[in-house]
Amino acid sequence: MKRIIIINGPNLNLLGKREPEIYGSETFEDYLSILKKKYSDHQIDYYQSNVEGEIINKLHEVGFSYDGIILNAGAYTHTSVAIGDALKGIETPVVELHISNTFSREDFRHVSYISPNAKGVILGFGMQGYELAISSF
Repeated sequence: MKRIIIINGPNLNLLGKREPEIYGSETFEDYLSILKKKYSDHQIDYYQSNVEGEIINKLHEVGFSYDGIILNAGAYTHTSVAIGDALKGIETPVVELHISNTFSREDFRHVSYISPNAKGVILGFGMQGYELAISSF
């Protein structure tokens, strides 16, 4: 059984309410229950925080014992050198994920401090991106 954790960053607790034209109308918790059923042969854990340091602490906690990390760092992707550095310090492979195509949005979203330290990047496939990421481990 593979142990995978999904770590979502700031404002992703508002999925289903926030900008449904970009992110859809489904809550992440509803989608997570579907993922867990579909991948019942995996242990899929979930963590969400709006606080940069809490995300870093979680990466340190799981970064040596899990088989994979799916990280949607939200806006911290484009601003957090600290999260990028945390990824350099852990062993567990990380897939960077974004629900929207960040390259079709504002210019500042075209920069990622996560990508150089990730196994791969998935963006623009909506919630289905999480399934693609799980299948990569």
